[in-house]
Amino acid sequence: MTEIRIPREYPHPPSKVWRAVTDPELVPLWTSTGRGGRPEGFSPVVGTHFRFVGKPMPGWRGIVECEVLEAHEPSLLRYSWVGDGEGATTQVTYRIEPHSGGTRFTYEHTGFTGIGGFFMAKLVLGPVRKKMLDIGLPSVLNDVDDDGALHPESSLKPKS
Repeated sequence: MTEIRIPREYPHPPSKVWRAVTDPELVPLWTSTGRGGRPEGFSPVVGTHFRFVGKPMPGWRGIVECEVLEAHEPSLLRYSWVGDGEGATTQVTYRIEPHSGGTRFTYEHTGFTGIGGFFMAKLVLGPVRKKMLDIGLPSVLNDVDDDGALHPESSLKPKS
């Protein structure tokens, strides 16, 4: 099986990182470095079915079907991921740990199988996730206050 595993360290408290990765208003701001995944119906509650809706492209309709499998605020979120309605189910995990001066955030996406799974993880999703975690998420963390509100001078704009 192939997987994506991306650890990053951010100079922000775990509670702020949790908010940035679970607040439906903030998620599209950092995922917009990819295809702008906007969560619909998301709540970090086990059993919640939700969708990520992004910009469609050839071979992808722009919708990912998900279900929250595990949630422990502010340290762990795990959900299923079905990218093409009838594709294989994979799992995404966010691990959030206190780390000297901030937070260690680890993104994992597991369950890719076969050559198609290898291609998807290594050549399609992996590079996009790195960009989101290196550019998108730090921008959001820097531009929101501890309550998750964008600073008035922020250049980030909520997606409709």
